[in-house]
Amino acid sequence: MNTSEFWALIGDAAREGGTPDTAAERIAAALAKRDADEIVGFERHMRRVLDASYKVDLFGAAYLVNGGCSDEGFDAFRGWLMAQGREAFARAVGQPDSLAELPAVKRAAVTGEELGSERMLAVAAQAHREATGEDLPEEPAAKRPNTDDFWDFGDEDEVRRRFPRLAALFSEAPGE
Repeated sequence: MNTSEFWALIGDAAREGGTPDTAAERIAAALAKRDADEIVGFERHMRRVLDASYKVDLFGAAYLVNGGCSDEGFDAFRGWLMAQGREAFARAVGQPDSLAELPAVKRAAVTGEELGSERMLAVAAQAHREATGEDLPEEPAAKRPNTDDFWDFGDEDEVRRRFPRLAALFSEAPGE
């Protein structure tokens, strides 16, 4: 599975509408029709995408958007972000403040909705089980950066400096 195929599967599923979890179901169904090697290739590619997106400032943006963030929450946030498509994902990894342009983020600023999709992270495992009756082969866990080196995501001045557009959207709690 190459980069174009990976993102095409995601883009095709997302274009049909619905939630990121709905897109995840579509991706899993499409993958389940492929051979096991392609399913494993999708998983490996997704892991590379997730590893490359484990950036301090993207974590900080997820923290702001979701009102806090754990490692698992950040994974789910990036699962949600993948479902927004290749361009939105790449833009957000390079410039997290660009998240302020996404309709779902604007909506979350008003509603307080938490953005995340754990199902996006499990599509290959689901597809592999459906296609082969077996669990996806285990891969070594990714190394995570030391979160002790992260800047203080609760520092409002630093948040405004790094994410002026997101900070403007999330300057008031929902319902205020």
